[in-house]
Amino acid sequence: MQRSAGDRLTLIESSFARLAGRPLVPPGSDLWSAANAIVAHGPQDPPLFFYANAQALELFRMSAARFIGLPSYKSAEPGLREERAAMLAQLEAEDMVTNYRGIRIAADGTRFVIENAVVWNLIDEAGQRHGQAATFAQWSPVPD
Repeated sequence: MQRSAGDRLTLIESSFARLAGRPLVPPGSDLWSAANAIVAHGPQDPPLFFYANAQALELFRMSAARFIGLPSYKSAEPGLREERAAMLAQLEAEDMVTNYRGIRIAADGTRFVIENAVVWNLIDEAGQRHGQAATFAQWSPVPD
Protein backbone atom coordinates (compact mmCIF):
# COMPACT_ATOMS: atom_id res chain seq x y z
CA MET A 1 0.00 0.00 0.00
CA GLN A 2 2.88 2.35 0.84
CA ARG A 3 4.34 1.78 -2.63
CA SER A 4 1.02 2.59 -4.31
CA ALA A 5 0.40 5.79 -2.35
CA GLY A 6 3.98 7.03 -2.02
CA ASP A 7 4.17 10.77 -1.36
CA ARG A 8 0.39 11.00 -1.57
CA LEU A 9 0.18 9.62 2.00
CA THR A 10 1.49 12.95 3.23
CA LEU A 11 -0.99 14.73 0.95
CA ILE A 12 -3.89 12.73 2.43
CA GLU A 13 -2.95 13.94 5.91
CA SER A 14 -1.89 17.49 5.07
CA SER A 15 -4.91 18.32 2.89
CA PHE A 16 -7.28 16.98 5.57
CA ALA A 17 -5.57 19.03 8.28
CA ARG A 18 -5.66 22.17 6.12
CA LEU A 19 -9.36 21.79 5.30
CA ALA A 20 -10.63 20.40 8.61
CA GLY A 21 -8.37 22.34 10.95
CA ARG A 22 -7.44 19.17 12.83
CA PRO A 23 -5.30 16.10 12.21
CA LEU A 24 -6.73 13.09 10.40
CA VAL A 25 -5.25 10.67 12.93
CA PRO A 26 -4.00 11.33 16.47
CA PRO A 27 -0.38 12.48 16.79
CA GLY A 28 1.96 9.49 16.83
CA SER A 29 -0.55 7.35 14.91
CA ASP A 30 -0.31 6.30 11.30
CA LEU A 31 -2.89 6.06 8.52
CA TRP A 32 -2.43 2.33 8.00
CA SER A 33 -3.40 1.27 11.52
CA ALA A 34 -6.02 3.96 12.21
CA ALA A 35 -9.30 2.71 13.68
CA ASN A 36 -11.24 4.72 11.10
CA ALA A 37 -11.37 3.59 7.49
CA ILE A 38 -9.38 5.79 5.09
CA VAL A 39 -9.47 5.51 1.30
CA ALA A 40 -8.19 7.71 -1.51
CA HIS A 41 -8.43 7.83 -5.28
CA GLY A 42 -6.67 9.80 -7.97
CA PRO A 43 -8.03 12.43 -10.38
CA GLN A 44 -8.19 10.24 -13.49
CA ASP A 45 -11.49 9.38 -15.21
CA PRO A 46 -12.76 7.13 -13.84
CA PRO A 47 -11.01 7.77 -10.51
CA LEU A 48 -8.94 4.78 -9.36
CA PHE A 49 -8.20 3.94 -5.75
CA PHE A 50 -4.55 4.25 -4.79
CA TYR A 51 -4.90 3.84 -1.02
CA ALA A 52 -6.92 2.02 1.61
CA ASN A 53 -5.81 1.46 5.17
CA ALA A 54 -6.14 -1.86 6.99
CA GLN A 55 -9.61 -1.03 8.33
CA ALA A 56 -10.93 -0.13 4.87
CA LEU A 57 -9.49 -3.27 3.31
CA GLU A 58 -11.18 -5.34 6.00
CA LEU A 59 -14.54 -3.63 5.40
CA PHE A 60 -14.33 -3.99 1.63
CA ARG A 61 -12.99 -7.54 2.06
CA MET A 62 -10.20 -7.03 -0.43
CA SER A 63 -6.48 -7.42 -0.49
CA ALA A 64 -4.39 -4.33 -1.17
CA ALA A 65 -3.48 -5.73 -4.59
CA ARG A 66 -7.14 -6.08 -5.52
CA PHE A 67 -8.19 -2.68 -4.12
CA ILE A 68 -5.44 -0.63 -5.78
CA GLY A 69 -6.59 0.44 -9.22
CA LEU A 70 -10.27 -0.34 -8.54
CA PRO A 71 -12.52 2.37 -10.01
CA SER A 72 -13.88 4.15 -6.94
CA TYR A 73 -17.48 4.14 -8.24
CA LYS A 74 -17.44 0.35 -7.83
CA SER A 75 -17.39 0.80 -4.06
CA ALA A 76 -21.09 1.73 -4.29
CA GLU A 77 -23.87 -0.47 -5.61
CA PRO A 78 -24.95 0.36 -9.18
CA GLY A 79 -28.40 1.57 -8.07
CA LEU A 80 -26.88 3.91 -5.46
CA ARG A 81 -24.13 5.51 -7.52
CA GLU A 82 -26.24 8.61 -8.23
CA GLU A 83 -26.18 9.44 -4.49
CA ARG A 84 -22.37 9.16 -4.56
CA ALA A 85 -22.20 11.33 -7.70
CA ALA A 86 -24.29 14.05 -6.00
CA MET A 87 -21.88 14.09 -3.06
CA LEU A 88 -18.92 14.38 -5.45
CA ALA A 89 -20.61 17.34 -7.17
CA GLN A 90 -20.97 19.03 -3.77
CA LEU A 91 -17.30 18.26 -3.12
CA GLU A 92 -16.32 20.10 -6.30
CA ALA A 93 -17.83 23.27 -4.88
CA GLU A 94 -16.79 22.94 -1.24
CA ASP A 95 -13.53 20.89 -1.09
CA MET A 96 -14.87 18.99 1.96
CA VAL A 97 -18.15 17.24 2.69
CA THR A 98 -18.99 16.15 6.23
CA ASN A 99 -21.71 13.92 7.65
CA TYR A 100 -21.91 11.92 4.41
CA ARG A 101 -23.96 8.74 4.58
CA GLY A 102 -24.06 6.02 1.94
CA ILE A 103 -24.26 2.32 1.28
CA ARG A 104 -21.14 0.55 0.13
CA ILE A 105 -20.56 -2.96 -1.09
CA ALA A 106 -17.71 -5.31 -0.25
CA ALA A 107 -16.05 -7.67 -2.71
CA ASP A 108 -18.13 -10.60 -1.44
CA GLY A 109 -21.42 -8.70 -1.91
CA THR A 110 -21.81 -7.72 1.74
CA ARG A 111 -23.46 -4.31 1.98
CA PHE A 112 -22.74 -1.81 4.74
CA VAL A 113 -23.80 1.71 5.61
CA ILE A 114 -21.15 4.33 6.26
CA GLU A 115 -22.21 7.27 8.41
CA ASN A 116 -20.71 10.61 9.35
CA ALA A 117 -18.06 10.18 6.68
CA VAL A 118 -15.78 13.04 5.72
CA VAL A 119 -14.81 13.32 2.07
CA TRP A 120 -12.26 15.87 0.92
CA ASN A 121 -10.27 16.96 -2.08
CA LEU A 122 -6.59 16.14 -2.03
CA ILE A 123 -5.21 19.62 -2.58
CA ASP A 124 -1.51 20.38 -2.35
CA GLU A 125 -0.05 23.61 -0.96
CA ALA A 126 -0.06 25.13 -4.45
CA GLY A 127 -3.81 24.54 -4.74
CA GLN A 128 -3.59 21.69 -7.27
CA ARG A 129 -6.07 18.82 -6.89
CA HIS A 130 -4.79 15.26 -6.87
CA GLY A 131 -8.03 13.34 -6.28
CA GLN A 132 -10.24 12.77 -3.27
CA ALA A 133 -10.11 10.88 0.02
CA ALA A 134 -12.64 9.76 2.59
CA THR A 135 -12.63 8.64 6.18
CA PHE A 136 -15.34 7.18 8.37
CA ALA A 137 -15.45 5.54 11.78
CA GLN A 138 -19.09 4.51 11.77
CA TRP A 139 -20.47 1.66 9.71
CA SER A 140 -23.05 -1.07 10.10
CA PRO A 141 -24.20 -4.02 8.02
CA VAL A 142 -27.25 -3.64 5.80
CA PRO A 143 -29.73 -6.38 6.68
CA ASP A 144 -30.60 -8.77 3.86
